[in-house]
Amino acid sequence: MSDGAVRVGAVDCGTNSIRLLVADVDPRTGELRDVLRRMEVVRLGLGVDRTGVIAAESMERTLRMTRAYAAQCRELGASRVRFVATSASRDARNAADFIDGVRAAFHEQWGADVLPEVVTGHEEASLSFRGATGGLASHGVPGPYLVVDLGGGSTEFVRGTSQVDAATSVDVGCVRMTERHLLSDPPSAAEIEAATADIDHAIDAAAGVVPFSGVGALVGLAGTVTTVTAHALGLPTYDPVRIHLSRLPVARVLTACTDLLHLSHAERAALPFMHEGRVDVIGAGALLWGRIVERVAEASGITEVVTSEHDILDGIALSAASPDAVPGPDS
Repeated sequence: MSDGAVRVGAVDCGTNSIRLLVADVDPRTGELRDVLRRMEVVRLGLGVDRTGVIAAESMERTLRMTRAYAAQCRELGASRVRFVATSASRDARNAADFIDGVRAAFHEQWGADVLPEVVTGHEEASLSFRGATGGLASHGVPGPYLVVDLGGGSTEFVRGTSQVDAATSVDVGCVRMTERHLLSDPPSAAEIEAATADIDHAIDAAAGVVPFSGVGALVGLAGTVTTVTAHALGLPTYDPVRIHLSRLPVARVLTACTDLLHLSHAERAALPFMHEGRVDVIGAGALLWGRIVERVAEASGITEVVTSEHDILDGIALSAASPDAVPGPDS
């Protein structure tokens, strides 16, 4: 890392989890080196699809973790911080209360205000693409890339090679599909059929904006995809080094998705790589990822699937290091 590096903090607050990356970034080259990377499941979006509001308990859990993240940004010397909030914060009627809480947490713990940005689906997709594709060409992964960021409340599809050519966001995700359809343990055939109909409708909409044909590589991001990959690899523990940029045959990924969908809650919880916060939503996530993989393979002829541990969080960090980013309290 060069002397021109900037130490930044990046927070990605989604429907299911909140994540922090503190990294040293060279704004000229885009080189990024991790200082700290962490994730907690806070379920900010729990029940938002049904009620339209962020529950008080979910709000409190998320803001408590935000205060901890802000303190770590201060301790580790992050000179700039960018906080991006996604689907739940777009959808909830009380999103303004959450935004005020985040601003206050950073003012108290970091020493300056951080205004959480409730980004559009298109910007979310662009940030994911930037974070995910940085090292693909150097590792021999051919473009054009179709990057799919499978979240709790929404899924982003973005296509491009060196830059974004097309992007869209659809309102299907592992939490939303679990709450809407997969209520039994394990899910019933009727529940799976109803969820599949919803998912296929969303994929149709995405394919109408972001073409699947002619794709050189399908790149999957986020916890559902990395968990499916861990299952497909048969990992004895969650290992991001093994998972990152793994290239697995389509059939192997689909088998892993089917396995996870049909396991009971207890069987999923017993898997050695499974994060406890994903146990009850991984079935829906696996169903969604499997349908996307099938559809893209049919349209493009790809024979393997790439998994990236680098995603929107890395894109947020890169954007925070740009010359026009707002500096922090000691800059």
